[in-house]
Amino acid sequence: MSEQANIYEELGIKRAINAMGNVTLLGGSILSPKVQAAMDAANQYFVPMAEVMEKTGQAIANMLNTESGYVTSGCFAALVLGMAGIMTGNDPAKIAQLPDTTGMKNEFLLQKKSRYHYDRCISVPGGKLVEVGDEQGTTAEQLSAAIGPNTAGIFFYARGETAFPGTLSLQEVVRIAHAHGVPVIVDAAAEIYPVERMTTLSNSGADLICFGSKYLGAFNSAGILAGRRDLVDAASHNSFVGYETYINRSIGRGYKLDRQEVIGVVVALREWLQMDHEERLQQQADRIETITAALADLPHVKAETIWDSERDAWMRLHVTLDPAALGKSPKTIASELKEGDPSVWVRVDQNELYVMVNTLQDGEDQLVARRLREVLQSA
Repeated sequence: MSEQANIYEELGIKRAINAMGNVTLLGGSILSPKVQAAMDAANQYFVPMAEVMEKTGQAIANMLNTESGYVTSGCFAALVLGMAGIMTGNDPAKIAQLPDTTGMKNEFLLQKKSRYHYDRCISVPGGKLVEVGDEQGTTAEQLSAAIGPNTAGIFFYARGETAFPGTLSLQEVVRIAHAHGVPVIVDAAAEIYPVERMTTLSNSGADLICFGSKYLGAFNSAGILAGRRDLVDAASHNSFVGYETYINRSIGRGYKLDRQEVIGVVVALREWLQMDHEERLQQQADRIETITAALADLPHVKAETIWDSERDAWMRLHVTLDPAALGKSPKTIASELKEGDPSVWVRVDQNELYVMVNTLQDGEDQLVARRLREVLQSA
């Protein structure tokens, strides 16, 4: 057992086989050798953080073809700082006033059908969420009419464009917003494949785009903010570097990053954009085949691969069960997998099981196959 593995055992922490994907709960991702090497190299020297943020931001902007970029402590932080920047600009008095937004434009419009777990990012810097439309969707007329004197911006959930029929497209939202002189900020956390999607989103006309670096093979604790130079600059004034550089009491002081993390994000983004994705996806297909074969003869169990090549960066195995025949619900099966040895974490979504293979390590597909078979056979 390696020294790195031993530290978990020493602390009494149970290691997990991650078949859930790049989730925050399990640490996000495992760094590639190139990212780890860049982090180790960056650790050898002290550097001015303001310069680190500026130069890495420009490197990111060059890769994504945007005016500016900025590394943040996660996609959620990118959204918070982006919204803060939209509301305050570079005004030190307004920056210090947050999250009290009295006297500022503070409303962010969001299509009602796109409401989701992470829209909490609006209220963190003091913004007010305003729902537009209803459960059936949102029309262009409704969105246009909702823009008023207190509208700071429009918040767009990129995944919701296809996940929630009836929502307006990003193109339409940008058109309406800009006709009213209002910026659009986009949560594009995992919208990273095909790789052209990243640049397509960045050049959609939206003013700010936010990505999560854990999906790129970088840190669980980092993200990317990219877009208009003035708004990214305003976001940086609200960041931890802004707090120390401008002595402005910004709310982003707690969203601190190490120099190693910032460099690692740049290297991870470069690596992702240059990667042989056919090889990456073939590895996932092979792992799924291993697991599927182990379940093939089990009654009341069906396994099939789900992958949208136009939108999904990862393949996933969908395991459909007959709970009545098995005597176990998918939630119970997932719990047994988690509590077993080895501990295997899978997704449970609307009473169905999903196995993500992109975060498995070499040989773990066989362990997942064995544990799934054991638990399903004992049902």
